Amino acid sequence: MKQTILLLLIVTCLQLNAQTTYEIKKDIGYYPSTTSQNDGYIKSQCTIDLYYPINKKNFATVVWFHGGGLTGGSKEIPKQLMDNGFAVIGVGYRLSPKVKAVACIEDAAAATSWVFTHIAEFGGNPNAIFLSGHSAGAYLSLMITMDKKYLNKYNIDANKIAGVISLSSQTITHFTIRDERGIKGTQPIIDEYAPLYHVRQDVPPIILFTGDAEKEMLGRYEENAYLYRMLLLNKAAEVKLYKMDGYDHGSMPLASYPLMIKEIARLQKEIKN
Repeated sequence: MKQTILLLLIVTCLQLNAQTTYEIKKDIGYYPSTTSQNDGYIKSQCTIDLYYPINKKNFATVVWFHGGGLTGGSKEIPKQLMDNGFAVIGVGYRLSPKVKAVACIEDAAAATSWVFTHIAEFGGNPNAIFLSGHSAGAYLSLMITMDKKYLNKYNIDANKIAGVISLSSQTITHFTIRDERGIKGTQPIIDEYAPLYHVRQDVPPIILFTGDAEKEMLGRYEENAYLYRMLLLNKAAEVKLYKMDGYDHGSMPLASYPLMIKEIARLQKEIKN
């Protein structure tokens, strides 16, 4: 009996010691110093916070872009995504009207390039990088994945992204870009600044979440349903659409996070290291 109890104590201690612990590094600039030192706005805005497991190797990473219509908000790491065995990176980026909204897309690509280049230094798997975000942040994650030119600038093939998990993105041209052109928010446009414009067969896995069709902002569910359908018609290998009934634009992330975490775990198992 004493030997059994001792063995149980040893096993318990080993389990406690094996628990994953996390560290956060804040305000890491993702543009080269030669760029940021000549632009105070880039220096202040274009930073990331990295939350990662310090006693684990080959972990996945979720790059999280905050919402706010490309005009507001700040970098964030949703607490619901913390402590799930993967790293989470909160990305700050420049905002309209201080810059044109296209600069937000360029910043998203620069931040993602930093992750591909550096995540292995922290123990992460560069083949398991997921892009995500809510609203405008989801739009950014889709834009730099669907339109390959943004990451091509950094010699990164967007198809190397392990998956995009989009929470209530615009899939037509973003309303802030339309506003910059004097086009009202209820006038839909699909051009080079629309994820829909860049549908193709060879995209990484795309997982789309929206709130309730009758509670969402403008036609957000229908936009995502259209992107879903067009990806299917283009024979994309993997695309899913979740509609969180009863949840509006602001509250739908809370309902989406548990499914999002499950999708990351599922997709990670399919990655060839």
